Amino acid sequence: MTHTEIEITAELVRELLRDQHPDLADHPLRLGARGWDNQLWRLGDDLAVRLPWATQIADGLLRKEYAWLPALAPYLPLRVPVPQRLGEPSGRFPRPWIVTTWVPGTPADHAPATRAAEAADALAGFLTALHRPAPDTAPAGGHGRGRPLAGRAEHFGKLLASATGLGLISDPDAVRSVWEDALAAPDWAGPALWLHGDLHPANVVTADGTFCGVIDFGDLCSGDPACDLAAAWVLLPDGAADRFHDAYEPAPDAATLRPARGWAVLLALSGILIGDAGIHGRPGGKPTWGPPGHAALRRLLETAR
Repeated sequence: MTHTEIEITAELVRELLRDQHPDLADHPLRLGARGWDNQLWRLGDDLAVRLPWATQIADGLLRKEYAWLPALAPYLPLRVPVPQRLGEPSGRFPRPWIVTTWVPGTPADHAPATRAAEAADALAGFLTALHRPAPDTAPAGGHGRGRPLAGRAEHFGKLLASATGLGLISDPDAVRSVWEDALAAPDWAGPALWLHGDLHPANVVTADGTFCGVIDFGDLCSGDPACDLAAAWVLLPDGAADRFHDAYEPAPDAATLRPARGWAVLLALSGILIGDAGIHGRPGGKPTWGPPGHAALRRLLETAR
């Protein structure tokens, strides 16, 4: 993570609004969250301001959301942060920023889904609606998202070695077996579909035990849906994956689900490592990511057995 040298404060955000969107400048303003790429400031009851702060790629991710998400949002059955305004770089803040709609709820790393059937149906409905053929001009995914899993083999090896070395994985051979089966699956032969690209627990929000919204579309891209279908093991309660697969359309076959399990392994290992870093105060750590990561890996290994 590379934090911006400019401290982002409520006063700075209000000054930016006064300069470029003065009709919004007097709305109540408070810090919502400091995410991996952006800070989120809640603006009144219905809006939020997102400003890049921790990575150099955040600028492009925000511009991507502003360009593409408004056209996709009307088709999606869960609430998403629809961009409303674009803030251009200026002398006050040398990076772009956006104003979006606010998505109420609690991130799933803090409040996991507990109503299995309702959550499975909500996630399946969302991904069925999103996974439509994308135009040729759709953005490509970062970190290999939407592409063959083989491109992530080196990354998998590093994650597994790190987690094993820290004593966080009890059976690395079993984890490697799930990964190798996923890697041996045939490549996606269907059309390039729209993908969220980053469905980990902090990017899905819950209310009353089920999913009510999906946030952070910075990795929006097109390609193989396997990286999104991994969410069945990463986000849902125990025993809900089969209901998700039955509800998702078209029903995924075994060839589609094998690479999805590989993507789920990557998400699980990442969550476990980020959670451990948070527990021990290491940079980039988030303690709440550990429990869902461990739960996802357990589900995957049980499925393999």
